[in-house]
Amino acid sequence: MGLFAKDIETMDDLLLHGLKDIYYAENQIIKSLPKLIEKATNRDLTKGLKDHLEETKNQVARLDQVFKKLGQEPKGVQCPAIDGLIQEADEVAGEVSDKDVLDAGIVGAAQAVEHYEIARYGTLIAWAESVGHDDIVRLLNTNLNEEKAADKKLSTVALRKGVNRKAAS
Repeated sequence: MGLFAKDIETMDDLLLHGLKDIYYAENQIIKSLPKLIEKATNRDLTKGLKDHLEETKNQVARLDQVFKKLGQEPKGVQCPAIDGLIQEADEVAGEVSDKDVLDAGIVGAAQAVEHYEIARYGTLIAWAESVGHDDIVRLLNTNLNEEKAADKKLSTVALRKGVNRKAAS
């Protein structure tokens, strides 16, 4: 089922489909992060990925609450976008042999995932507000803020902690 499936006729339908999309995405991220954690060699990167794995588990728990508030069963719908981003991350982790370049590649792949999540949560918040689901906006905003913070931490690891500089030398 694509994003604009035939069963989407209202904004509520669109919101629910988007929630299923991000639910699937977050659960796929939980499955894929351990591989990146195992491959990363920079300690700041490894710590950041481990921290984000725990945050992602909490985000799924918040999404469970969102579905409950909407009277829906938590359920994902396959998301080709996140599948592609995760596949790229897996390829970087499996194909790059230089550990410094690998760390830079992992940062880039993780940031691509973060940017997808930031875009998705921003859209979901706008949709929830437009149909008056203020009760779920706070939960979605918490997830959005965590994604933005994770992206900022990755930038710090890449730039201030020297991952990119080390890979370039």
